[in-house]
Amino acid sequence: MFSIFKTFFWLGWISFGGPAAHIGYFRQTFVEKRKWLSDSDYAQIVALSQFLPGPGSSQVGFALGYQRGGLPGACMAFLGFTLPSVIIMLALAMLSSQLTDMPLFQSIVHGLKLLAVVVVADATWGMYKNSCKDKLTVSLCVATAVALLLVPSIATQMVVLLIAAFVGSRYLLKESSEVTQPFKPSLAPLALFVALLVGLPFAAHILPSIALFNDFFQAGSLVFGGGHVVLPLLQNIVGDQLTQDAFLTGYAAAQAVPGPMFTFATYIGYELLPSTPVAGAIIATLAVFLPGFLLLLGVLKNWQSLAAIPSVSGAISGVNAAVVGLLLAALYQPVFSSAVINEMDIALVLIGFWLLKQMKLPIVAMVAFFMAAGAITGLM
Repeated sequence: MFSIFKTFFWLGWISFGGPAAHIGYFRQTFVEKRKWLSDSDYAQIVALSQFLPGPGSSQVGFALGYQRGGLPGACMAFLGFTLPSVIIMLALAMLSSQLTDMPLFQSIVHGLKLLAVVVVADATWGMYKNSCKDKLTVSLCVATAVALLLVPSIATQMVVLLIAAFVGSRYLLKESSEVTQPFKPSLAPLALFVALLVGLPFAAHILPSIALFNDFFQAGSLVFGGGHVVLPLLQNIVGDQLTQDAFLTGYAAAQAVPGPMFTFATYIGYELLPSTPVAGAIIATLAVFLPGFLLLLGVLKNWQSLAAIPSVSGAISGVNAAVVGLLLAALYQPVFSSAVINEMDIALVLIGFWLLKQMKLPIVAMVAFFMAAGAITGLM
């Protein structure tokens, strides 16, 4: 269990760039380096995370930990990957905007955003080679990327994924697929999800901490598409309880720190429960992640049986191709567009590709290189 925690804890400190970059870091670590699972199995987990509400990349990490060590392994993966971001967001909540306004901090973060460009591009190319092997899957990939670039929204994402699943279920059937056992969802986590979703609003008036938990649980239940989507939802929840300046400071910090953007809830929870701010941060963080994890646990145990059904297997193949399109669109917006602003940035990205693919530089050295490059270029 400690090895799972240690691996995800390290990733939690270096995973800049948002959900698409996290998927790239996970693939590089657990598919290419540690060989925990095959590329096709990893693609299935990524596809599953796209259909469930919640933090997509964190659900992928949770599922990887579950496959490696059961529920304890999943909890260790979640704790390890999320804890660094929680620590940073807590520190930022205490220090307010002093650190985020420092030029050196901004320069280092900019360098790490360039690293995210390299990682996402590598993940996109790797998953393209494994999931887009014929005209139909390539077409689904391209159509998804085009749709999201032209009409970027969660509604577009859900529509193209559903279309890809339908097309795959009709035209990407695998005759060799055999169902070894019927699919049976795990009822306990699904029942707990429904009970909390329905019951918490009735108990919210009892204590401020219960009201806080309810607010963030409801937000986590409604988020499709990852961390960027939770931000406007949380803004609606917060309302006048938090000043606009404080909210925007946390918003900026959530995009700058490594790890899941859902830890923006840590910052808000700290501010919304002033009598016990650390407890508020922990409550808000657990509440916003919990719905996605309960839903994932409900279907993950028998996911392979469900995936073995020919029509479902075809649908997964279609979704896998569409997910590559999602990554391709995300590679441009927000990853590339928010990181690359001049010729020097392009040069650093090209050097990063050379270091990663030709020199086989480990991720530790890549992080050090881009942090140093960001600091140096910031002084120029």
